[in-house]
Amino acid sequence: MNKALIYIPNKSPMQSGTAKKNKWILEFITKDPTRNPLMGWESSSDTLTELKLEFSSKELAINYAKKKKIDFDLIEPKKRKTVKKSYADNFLN
Repeated sequence: MNKALIYIPNKSPMQSGTAKKNKWILEFITKDPTRNPLMGWESSSDTLTELKLEFSSKELAINYAKKKKIDFDLIEPKKRKTVKKSYADNFLN
């Protein structure tokens, strides 16, 4: 049977804010990837690996996977620790 990952994607290094981090992704895991010796591309005969489903909540993604009988691994997001700084702090010490 197919196996999938449910997770919140990491933000791009070009992003500094935390907006739009509320979508959950269900992505299928690749079975037997092969490497093209000429071009070096990775390919697979499993077309489900090209599919990424977006959900607005974790519960919706889990319910979808259970309804379609998809085995899944859930990756919980880590809490980001923010340190509030002021520009003036650079000159006080």
